[in-house]
Amino acid sequence: MYLAKVYVTFKSAVNDPVGMTIEAGLKDLGHDSLVSVNSGKYFELRLSSTDEESANKSVTSMCQTLLANTVIENYRFELEPI
Repeated sequence: MYLAKVYVTFKSAVNDPVGMTIEAGLKDLGHDSLVSVNSGKYFELRLSSTDEESANKSVTSMCQTLLANTVIENYRFELEPI
């Protein structure tokens, strides 16, 4: 079994209204050293795959078909045996 930790974020050319709102709020609260905020999504997926290669292929397929909109988002993931 494997645990996949998946991180999805907007590509740099795409506006991130949630990140911009959080950034403005933090600056209003006096966090002057803040440069920028990027928001995103985080998923934990537990897989019954028996080897890392098949787990990698499965997670890549899940990201490309549903978890990330690859036109405007980037994704990355980490696999851990469990």
